Formats: sequence, structure tokens, C-alpha cells
Amino acid sequence: MLTVVGTGIRAGTQLTPEARAAFEHADVALYLVADPVEATVLRGIRADARSLYDYYEPGLLRQEIYERITEAMLAEVRRGHTVCAAFYGHPGIFVYPSHEAVARAHSEGYPARMLPAVSAEDCLFADLGVDPGAAGCQSYEATDFLVRRRGVDPTASLILWQIAVIGEAVYSTTLRTDGLAVLAEHLKTWYENDHEVTLYEASPYPLLEATIVKMPLAELPRARATALSTLYVPPLEPRPRDPEMMKRLGLGSD
Repeated sequence: MLTVVGTGIRAGTQLTPEARAAFEHADVALYLVADPVEATVLRGIRADARSLYDYYEPGLLRQEIYERITEAMLAEVRRGHTVCAAFYGHPGIFVYPSHEAVARAHSEGYPARMLPAVSAEDCLFADLGVDPGAAGCQSYEATDFLVRRRGVDPTASLILWQIAVIGEAVYSTTLRTDGLAVLAEHLKTWYENDHEVTLYEASPYPLLEATIVKMPLAELPRARATALSTLYVPPLEPRPRDPEMMKRLGLGSD
């Protein structure tokens, strides 16, 4: 049995009772978190919990690292153990090994599940006062956004993830922020230089505020992004309603 859980964003306060119980009672408890305080919390629940962070070796392809982490989880499942693996944030958001391990476990006939958790996006909506239902919301990993030349509806919110590692296929302990210039250039397809964007980083601690830095798009290439930075691009003015569609839906013509 494999259970994949998330710790949430704020250390020690967002682990759900369901996730905590799964982690506490599993035969094997594994974790991969970004913060040492969160690691301490998890080891407080299970003193024998093992970190998966050692698989992050500089110079290795990220995909190779993810493959090793996936197989480390499955190796314990194949031994007949109940396994719980805890990941920072939401275990299903930008966590390839969690999805892959659950899928492979199912394909091999083992029960597996993923439990939901608070994600950085949830924190962004709360801290920036963004309602994704108001104007719509587009959300992309930054490198994927660029290499696939994703289109943008500028009248909806845009969220871009992992902006400090744009173009990074090999794991490195040094952040690569030169991709911000490429990102800013691409965004100028839809937005003016003075369009205000927000560099956002959720706070990992209950008593600290989130990092919120607003700047015109023209200044993005010089922004000081971190590994946890996300870019929020607010929408332009809403597009006009279609009178014919309004009529068909019985909403009048205003």
C-alpha cells in the first residue's frame, strides 16, 4: 500500500489529520520537504522517517533524480510494506515522483492513493486576494510555457511557476535566473512594459508574512527570484460579453 501526502506550505500547521495518521502508522515513512523545520516536524511524528533529499545530486538530470525517488518509494511497496511518502506543499502539484509512483503501483496491482493538501497556489489566492473564478486563471510551469509557446488570454489571471529554474534540465544548487529575460520578452507579446506583475513566495512559517514584490514587467529580468518564487500576472480589462450568447443563456443583453 502506498499513500502519498502533502505537508502544506506552512511548517507544522497544515498537515491534515488524515495525512498525519497515514505518515504515523505506515511501516515505512519517507519525506521530501524544502524546509528543515518541516523535516523536524515529520521526524517528530516518526523518528525513523527517511529523507529522499539525498537523491538530489548536482549534475544529474532532474528526470533521473525523479526516477530514483519514484523507485525508492516503490521498492518498499514491493517488499510488502505500507508506505507513506510526504512531500512539501500539495503532493500532486509539480511533484512528478508522486504521480508516477501511484500510477506504477496501480499498474503492478498494489493499492495506492494521494491525499490533498494546501498548495502554494492556495496561499497565493489568499495572500494576493485573487479569486480565480472572477476573471479566470491560467497556470503554467515557466519552462513549459516558453518552450511550447503557450498562448495567453490577457483578460484572465496568469500564474507561472518555477521561474528561477527556467531551462534547467540538470539539477544544480545554483539558481539560474537568466531565463527571466526570455520570459519577460515573451510576455510582452500580450502586456505592456508598465504592466504590473508580482513576484510571490508563500511564507513557510505561521508568524512570517509572504514575500510579495510588485514591479513593472520591464523590471522582471532583474528580479531577485528564489527557488520558491512564483510570478503572478494580473488580468487586463475584461473582454466584452457576447450579446448573442447572453441572449441564448437568458441573461439579457447588458
